[in-house]
Amino acid sequence: MTEATTTDLRRIPFQTADGGSATLADYGDQVLLVVNVASKCGLTPQYEQLEELQRAYADRGFTVLGFPCNQFMGQEPGSMDEILEYCSVTWGVTFPVFDKIKVNGGGAAPLYKALKKSKDAEGGRGPVLWNFEKFVVTPEGGIHRFRPTVKPDDPAIIEVIESHLPR
Repeated sequence: MTEATTTDLRRIPFQTADGGSATLADYGDQVLLVVNVASKCGLTPQYEQLEELQRAYADRGFTVLGFPCNQFMGQEPGSMDEILEYCSVTWGVTFPVFDKIKVNGGGAAPLYKALKKSKDAEGGRGPVLWNFEKFVVTPEGGIHRFRPTVKPDDPAIIEVIESHLPR
């Protein structure tokens, strides 16, 4: 976890699926789960667990934010319309899915440049390793990083979410 400047993090603009602009601040003091997603990945079934979290905690001040990324073996090749339809029809996704981004390299989205400064449970930081890397951003300023193979319903993620939701 990093007690970072989430005030600054929450002000970084990113593009919505329809070409508009948004920031994490648009979600107020919610607990946010930011995740880079892909439709043709072995980890794609995590969409189901992400949606279960969204449905379980949305009324308590939680939102999943999905960012499609095609940087890992071209596993998100579709257009935004195709991606949104796939998410809706295949997984029943109700959480926001934003415009396709890059998470690593010189062209990485500014939001991800900031998120990657945080450490995972083993103290590692740096590049996103694969699709479905997760960052829980808390209203108090914490960033909790979980690598791709940690499932969205893992007890460590649930504990972070629940401990930062209003009682």
